[in-house]
Amino acid sequence: MPRIGSGTLVTGLTAAALAVIAVLAVQASGSAADHPVTALPSNPASTAPPAKVPPVAKVPTLPAQSGTGKRVVYGLKDDRVWLVSDSEKVLRTFVVVPGSVDPAPGRYKVVSRTGRGTGGDGVKIEHVVRFASVGATVIGFSAAVDGSMPEPDPAKKTGGIRETPADGDALWKLAVYDTKVVVVR
Repeated sequence: MPRIGSGTLVTGLTAAALAVIAVLAVQASGSAADHPVTALPSNPASTAPPAKVPPVAKVPTLPAQSGTGKRVVYGLKDDRVWLVSDSEKVLRTFVVVPGSVDPAPGRYKVVSRTGRGTGGDGVKIEHVVRFASVGATVIGFSAAVDGSMPEPDPAKKTGGIRETPADGDALWKLAVYDTKVVVVR
């Protein structure tokens, strides 16, 4: 068996290593062409266009003449509810979808609560907080279990004021028995 000298062995290994490096370099350059890198300016703020900041949605303020202390305020015109703490802080405000029958503007109190049930429209609901009635139609807040908030059928008399499940949960926690509910235009 012929003997390979150490110089030949080192030369062969070096050549093989260089061949592997060359193959990797070619692969890397092909990959780099797919993902070009652009140089960043030394001061990006000076050359970048100003960022467009989306406008902040203006949240309607608590209506004047809506009472004092802990209460639920329901605005008929805006279809909006405000949850107010004892210290007059608005804890939450949200849009609702009213039933086909509205309560008259005025001051009410929570008269009953039910954890779960079925609304007058046949939808499964939760966190039902009742505070008024107009004739035989009971008026109250509720959230559809499935999260839906469909417009009411005007041919049916319904008093359910629908809110999202998260909003319903917040109202449920605040509006215990005898909590004030103020309805404004």
